[in-house]
Amino acid sequence: MAEAEQTLEFYVSPIANPICKDKLRQSLLKFITRQIGIKHIKRGVKEVGKALRKKTLGIVVFAADISPVDVLSHLPLQCEELGIPYCYVRSRLELGAAAQTKKPTSVVLIQVPTKEDIKGLERYHQLFDKVKEINPFI
Repeated sequence: MAEAEQTLEFYVSPIANPICKDKLRQSLLKFITRQIGIKHIKRGVKEVGKALRKKTLGIVVFAADISPVDVLSHLPLQCEELGIPYCYVRSRLELGAAAQTKKPTSVVLIQVPTKEDIKGLERYHQLFDKVKEINPFI
């Protein structure tokens, strides 16, 4: 008998749309890890909500396994109103690990890098375009 491949099934909340494909998800998580060193990341519902109210531009990455959904259901609407692209990754654990927190994180805002960080700015614009492309709401 051949061994069957074991796939992990994650809980996905009903509002989790669009969910990133594997390649884009890995790119976003790597970029989050890179940007955390230069403090261009806002993490958590409270920080991201405050940044969105102040009209901070960037890319918002949500975890798709949030329960209850009411915790962050208002944030995608704010993103749509401001024209900020957003997407969902499959797990709070991997989002928290990328943001280098001890606890799982439900939402991260990647801010626009400064003009001095040319490589980071190029990568940010590539990811911005990819996330905007998959998002049907913007």
